[in-house]
Amino acid sequence: MSEVNTPWLIVGLGNPGPDYAANRHNVGFMVADLLAERIGGKFKRAQKAQAQVVEGRIGAPGPANRRVILAKPMSYMNLSGGPVGSLCDFYKVPVSNIVAIHDELDIDYGMLRLKLGGGDNGHNGLKSMTKAMGSDYHRVRFGIGRPPGRMQVADFVLKDFSSTERKELGYLVDRAADSVECLLAEGLERAQSTYNS
Repeated sequence: MSEVNTPWLIVGLGNPGPDYAANRHNVGFMVADLLAERIGGKFKRAQKAQAQVVEGRIGAPGPANRRVILAKPMSYMNLSGGPVGSLCDFYKVPVSNIVAIHDELDIDYGMLRLKLGGGDNGHNGLKSMTKAMGSDYHRVRFGIGRPPGRMQVADFVLKDFSSTERKELGYLVDRAADSVECLLAEGLERAQSTYNS
């Protein structure tokens, strides 16, 4: 399979169900939903994995046009690796063509950082993915900042974005989706120089 035809698996990390939909931990789902909207697709249940998927293409017609599978694991965050591994096998996606979009505590709210490989930094979704397939996948890290005061991390990530944060959230999710498109079309270095803040 040529590099142009090799699919990319874009994974938005989050928890399934309406109770979690607006949580900080679900920003990966939010970005995946926007990307699906942009390519004119609707998420459907995957046949071979506990996930919802949309297949389509991202990028202008020509060499930068990429075949993509957008995925939202439906297994809960800390078990994301199983569905992602199954999708990789089914669609024959190399690990280097996986992009995980996830919330990141160690970056200020709304900041983005793109990278390839690395540790999981205590993020259970990444931990599960790395256990299933190694760590050599791309990450789009969406900053949510640290919990205020003595609030536990688990409570903070499972809370909805604050009313102040929500004012900017649409723009920030849009920017994160742009960064994924840039990564696929122009490569990691260009995406980092444009979007890493």
